[in-house]
Amino acid sequence: MSAPVYTVIGDLVGSRRSADRAALQTQVNRALADVNDRVTVAQPFEPTVGDEYQGACGTLSEALLAALLVRLTLLPAVDSRCGVGQGEVTVHDAGRRPLLQDGPGWWTAREAIDAIGGSRDERRTWFVGVGSGTINAFLTCRDQVVSRLNDRGVRMLRLALLGHSQKEIAELEGVWPSAVSQQFRRGIGGVLMAHRLVAADADG
Repeated sequence: MSAPVYTVIGDLVGSRRSADRAALQTQVNRALADVNDRVTVAQPFEPTVGDEYQGACGTLSEALLAALLVRLTLLPAVDSRCGVGQGEVTVHDAGRRPLLQDGPGWWTAREAIDAIGGSRDERRTWFVGVGSGTINAFLTCRDQVVSRLNDRGVRMLRLALLGHSQKEIAELEGVWPSAVSQQFRRGIGGVLMAHRLVAADADG
């Protein structure tokens, strides 16, 4: 089976320092299952080997959203990074887990994550495909904003991306609406708007 998709390959940052690898893997499994429930996927996100995971979406905006939701769900326990690639993927054995597959979509996703694998800056997501310059400029800014959020800000951004209003976020977090508004002014609102603009441009 061959189809054009946006493939996502992710891994964990500094996970070898974790004192409880089994608990960490459980967290990863839950984060991936959550993304599969909340994002439209072409291939479900699943762990592969070592600290890696993979999945695929039919649109670029969904792939970028999925990559960020995994990161936000895992923080602050562990950080993650993702490479997103554009192109066809051929699945040779759909019954095998993880899937046995290859093709340009897979290769470009591997190229993308390799591009930031050894970086010491705050890049956590990279894209290889059409329009990569603009998309990576957005991703660089997005990742720096996320890296500067405190734990509550991370949770609020995740809730906002899932469609919750500021009022609902305040109720879920048990804080005054003004506290949510402050976090939005510190970067959450910008990330949210940027995602909408990228989705409208990339998928339109």
